[in-house]
Order: sequence, then C-alpha cells, then structure tokens
Amino acid sequence: MATDPSWQTKLVDALRRDAKRFGPTLAKLALERGLAVTKLDGTKVPIPVTATPVIIEATELASRQRLAAQLASAGLKMARHVLLGPLRPVVYDGLSPLEQSLADATVAKLDRLVTTRVDFFVGDKPWALELNATIPAMQAYSDIAVGAFLEAVGDWWGVPAHVRNRWQANNGSNALALFRALLRGYGEVRRGRQPERIAILTRRNDAQIAELQYLRERFEEWGPPTDIVFPDELSGSNEVRANGKTYDFVYRHLFVRRLEEPTMLGADYVKALLAEPNGTRAVVLNPPASQVEAKAVFAYLSQAVDDAQLARSAGLTADELSAIHESVPWTRVFRGPELLAQVSAAPKDYVLKRSWDYGGRAVFVGKSVGTPGFDERVKAAYGSVLDWPALCARAEADRHGGGFVVQKLVETTTEPHLICSGDVQTEADLYVDFSCYASVGLEEQPKWGGVCRGSISHIVNIVGGGGVLPLLTVETAKSLWTAYQAELPPRTGA
Repeated sequence: MATDPSWQTKLVDALRRDAKRFGPTLAKLALERGLAVTKLDGTKVPIPVTATPVIIEATELASRQRLAAQLASAGLKMARHVLLGPLRPVVYDGLSPLEQSLADATVAKLDRLVTTRVDFFVGDKPWALELNATIPAMQAYSDIAVGAFLEAVGDWWGVPAHVRNRWQANNGSNALALFRALLRGYGEVRRGRQPERIAILTRRNDAQIAELQYLRERFEEWGPPTDIVFPDELSGSNEVRANGKTYDFVYRHLFVRRLEEPTMLGADYVKALLAEPNGTRAVVLNPPASQVEAKAVFAYLSQAVDDAQLARSAGLTADELSAIHESVPWTRVFRGPELLAQVSAAPKDYVLKRSWDYGGRAVFVGKSVGTPGFDERVKAAYGSVLDWPALCARAEADRHGGGFVVQKLVETTTEPHLICSGDVQTEADLYVDFSCYASVGLEEQPKWGGVCRGSISHIVNIVGGGGVLPLLTVETAKSLWTAYQAELPPRTGA
C-alpha cells in the first residue's frame, strides 16, 4: 500500500520475529481498550489485530483524505438531488418507512455531516468502493489498534513510555478528529457555543458498544461530561434528559431502522428527536442520512462523470467530478436487460451490491462464484445456491432495499499479515481495505486519518469476522525502526 524501501521490510521482519513475545500483550491491550464486537447477550468477541502494520506516506494519506472529502461532499449533494427529483423512487423506495419520513423532513436542509467514511481498495491506485454516512464507525477501533501496537512493541523493544506516547500523538487520532468535528458542528449550529454535556445515543449491547465506551472516556478527557444513553432512558419535552441529567448535544450511533423494531423501547421519543436535528431540545449529529449511504447514490456519482446534465443538476463542482473520475470505479444502478446481459456474461469483472444494506450481507463478488462464502451469501439472500447468471437475474428484478447496483471489480491482491488473537499469532493472506474519514459542511476539516481492515474474504467487514491493522505514517514507522536498532535495553528471550 506504500513504497516499501529496505528499512520497511526489515522492520516487518523484526516484528514477525518478536511477535511471539509482544503478540499476547498486543491482543490483550486491544481487547481491554475496546477492540471487540459485542453480541446481543453482552458477550464480547475480540477483534483480531495484526502485528504487521500498514505504512503510508503522509502525502499519500493527505491525497486519500482529499478524495474522501470531495466524494462525501458530492454524495450529500447527489442524495439531495435524487430525493428531490425524478430519480427519487430508486433511492426512496429502498428506505424503510421511518427512514423515508425522516428523509422527507430533513433532506432539503441537510448540509452538514460531521463524520463520513469512504472505503477504498488499493489496486493500481486507491479506488473508492462506497460511502458511509449513517453511523460511520471505527474511529476508536483505529486508535486502539495503533495505541496497543505501539505500546506492546515499544515496551518489548525497551522504548520509554513518553516516547511511545509521542509516537501515538504524532501518528494522529481519529477519535480526537471526531471529537473536534462534533464540537465544531455543534458550535456552528449554536453560533459559537460549546455543549455542556454529550449523550452518545446507541442501543443496548450494540455490536460496537466497546468502541463507544472508548469514545466516551476520550471525550470526557478532552471536554464536557459524556455518557452513553439508550432510547428507553430519554425523556423531556423542552430538553433531552436521561438518568437525571440534561444533554444539549446528542451524538447518534444508532441506525434509524433499529427504531422500527418492536422491541426497541423509547423509539417514539428518538424518532421525534431525529426529525429536528437542530431543534430546541438538543443538537443531533450526525443527523439521519440513510439516503446518502444508499449505494444507488454512489452509482449516480459514477454516472455523473459521463452525464454532464446529471452532474450540473446535482450541483457537483469541478473538484468533486475530478475526484469521482480519479477514484470511483464504474458503478451503475443494476436495472435493464442490456445491463443484465452484460454483467451475466462476465462474472469475473463485476460485483453486485444491494443499494441499501449494511454489514456486507448482500454483496456478491463474481470472482468468488462457487466458493463456500459466496454460496452461503446467495443462499441467505434467496434461499438456495444460484449460479452467476441466475443470481444476476434475481438481483436485477429484486427491488428490496432499493435493488442492486453493479460495480466494476477492483483488482487487488492479498497481503501477508500476522494476526494476533489471544496468545496465538497466525499467518494469513488478507484482503486489506483502506478507509478515510471526512467531514462535510464544516467551516474547517479536523485532521482526519484512516483505518485499515483485513479479511480472508473479498468482502472486508469487522462484524463479519475481519480484523484491524495498525495504520502508521512513515514518520512513526521510521521512529519504531530506529528504536529497534538502538536496542534499549538489549532484548532477552527472543
């Protein structure tokens, strides 16, 4: 993913040699700090972390951040254009009833998303696969992975704590960027004021509750008192209250669709709160934005490169179009006999994705036809195993979740990594993605970074069994290599 001079190769070799010593500590620290998925019964499942980092040049990271910011801005504009114009049914019909009502209430005035995430695969260059705008996560996961890695490795290599802390500070923090983006967003809504107390709104035993607990702790270190609250705890007609406390700022980490579940207590209160994100009771960030994340919107961004009228109607700037042209693979709404014939005939060239879904559940990579993972996904979606042409026919006719989009396959190869889980270190060839965060509509962008996930499958997803790779800048990695060479103090037991 980055230029790999000899010192980087030597650093990774040293990490592999010593991983049996620091690997258990790395896995333990990562789990303790929140690198875990939580099941509905409250059980925490560790997310694997690698002893082998991804290393990136600062200039390359800045380039990807620029792309992410332009794509996120373009996505918000395109979503508004689609929902307010003749293309509306393609996206709107795929939303749930509550998502539809909230989109109707907010889409025309939605101009600020404090945190978004663009997921890339890096083949011959970074290719943007999709835009996350509802509850884009992993800001804390990325920090935890880097922090645990630098502490475990640095401690084994005899690096003083203050040096390790400096490494992490210089490497950047997505949690800190999120905090600054939230405060800037609040300040812009409330004309320069700052919040007195923050509520992180989520459901009980959310899959990422451990990450939210990490964020709560960091937010309290950096600013106002912060609590994790659940829908059934909320009350107040003129203010937002929970457990005897009043909140003027709500950070939403809750899928809108969850509020339609019959077991979700307190849903009616949250529905009303989300319908007025800048209302009198509290500022809600991010506001509901399901339509922005719909993959059909991403397909229209791709189409806008070839359709000048669509680009003009959506209000896309030259810089946004340039970013789309540079980084978005050919993507289209998957409808019509000609497109069906084209895609059916070339499974190795395409990926099918349900327009509005999450967790990678309805993503079908044609190149994986016949593998157990592919067959399991098809069976889960349609009740039986289908070959590629039959799957394409079903997907083209399927309108659930807004139907499907088709995307040109981004050719990428696996990378060898050493996974740490518990006391065990396991070599694996992983598909690695690269995600960048961005804000839309803020007067100033915070210093966002990125996060890398790895999986043995083409479909990289944390909840679905993927792991997190520490993402280091070249500057941090060079400091780590210097520390290894210094041998302070001499390492024993290696």
